[in-house]
Amino acid sequence: MTMTDAELAAHLAEVAGNLLIEVRKSGMLSLKALGKAGDATANQFLCHALREQRPDDALLSEEEKDNPARLAASRCWIVDPVDGTREYGEARTDWAVHVALAVDGVPTTGAVALPGQGIVLRSDQPVAVPPAPKKLRMVVSRTRPAPEAQAVAASLSAELVPMGSAGAKAMAVILGQADIYLHTGGQFEWDSCAPAAVALAHGLHASRIDGSPLVYNQADTYMPDLLICRKEHADRVLARIAGAG
Repeated sequence: MTMTDAELAAHLAEVAGNLLIEVRKSGMLSLKALGKAGDATANQFLCHALREQRPDDALLSEEEKDNPARLAASRCWIVDPVDGTREYGEARTDWAVHVALAVDGVPTTGAVALPGQGIVLRSDQPVAVPPAPKKLRMVVSRTRPAPEAQAVAASLSAELVPMGSAGAKAMAVILGQADIYLHTGGQFEWDSCAPAAVALAHGLHASRIDGSPLVYNQADTYMPDLLICRKEHADRVLARIAGAG
């Protein structure tokens, strides 16, 4: 059976997540070694599967040596085998697997698996986003919340919700666990491509913190900032970001 790009992304994210759970359940590895083994195992599966299933497409993975030939490709798969290695190793639920396809730089298709929660959110099967409460909630890093995010949250009287990986934070907005994900601490393309694709497919706002579009498959894969939120909050949040800068 031939899968669509979205079906493939979701299937690979789910299988990689199951592999990661099994590696952790083996009990054979200490915390640091577990993170390395999980990254390597999931990455090998994802990269081999994508190269077999989509041999004409380019590939960018956090755990693979970059191939500059991808820059000439219209279609580029962008994957993060374990987003939130620390959370994965600590057997928390706020880690993710990202599989996305960028077409001409646009995050068109994606899936984010949350294996610890048994959930895969995908761009081709949007779910209803619960309504926002009166007091907004902003997800921030559980270990090093950015001062800019804290300042914007204070200006909005928003509650801070500490959480682990980027994928878990972005999906928290879709799942109704938060309303704003603002990141200014530096990321790479694989950290946000799948979350952005899924968020956009669910009707959310996803952009850089100056409001400009997210553009992927670039020569420099560093992407310093990200905003994912409900569309009705975007203008207000962007204005507060500009005021905090």
